[in-house]
Amino acid sequence: MEKVIGRKVIRLEEVSSTNDYAKSVAREVPDGTLIVARRQTSGRGRLGRRWLSPEGGLWLSVVLKPGFVDTRMVFVGALSVIDTLADFGIVSGIKWPNDVWVAGRKIAGVLLEAKGAEYTILGLGLNVNNPTPRELEDRAVSMFELTGNIFSLDAVLKSLSFHMDAWYGILKEDPFLLMEKVRERTFILGRFVEVFDGDERVVGMAVDVLDDGSLLLNVGGSLKRILYGDVSIRPLP
Repeated sequence: MEKVIGRKVIRLEEVSSTNDYAKSVAREVPDGTLIVARRQTSGRGRLGRRWLSPEGGLWLSVVLKPGFVDTRMVFVGALSVIDTLADFGIVSGIKWPNDVWVAGRKIAGVLLEAKGAEYTILGLGLNVNNPTPRELEDRAVSMFELTGNIFSLDAVLKSLSFHMDAWYGILKEDPFLLMEKVRERTFILGRFVEVFDGDERVVGMAVDVLDDGSLLLNVGGSLKRILYGDVSIRPLP
């Protein structure tokens, strides 16, 4: 295995899912090990949704062993992507809870899977040089499409690994600072949103991301805490 800024890296040409592969080796590899694939054949996001993962994007999972379970780990991924994009001149924000968007389109997604306190798998897909399919052009975008530049995947990975180390350390040492930065970079706050959590639909003003990572909505003058959900921005009624 090679190393990227002290991390062990397993590189794969093709895999069904880097998260699935990471789970298969999680017990044997050290904390922080990266699994990076050139292509995924069955990449997925939240709720098992398909994530297109052709050559040209950065598709990876990191095995984390903090010794505890914390769903806020998903923000370690999101903040790391935001800082990485900034290194390459791209301004982005968090679409709570697990997506990174640029100018109204998705550029990255984060998938968190944990096996108790034994290990957590942080999966991440970042559109780098891969073209967006025509049917998704209004909802997704890549670094190449934003800038017209072809990026070195190794350079993007090095930047991402650096920022991930920093945010992972902050989560372990000062999670309240992590959540302060999440609030600063979550662009739906102050916006009227629609949230689907399973079969439940909630519409209201997004007013805060709480320290536990949940979303606080103002629904008709009452505050409602949302643990998980799919968020869409809506015009004011």
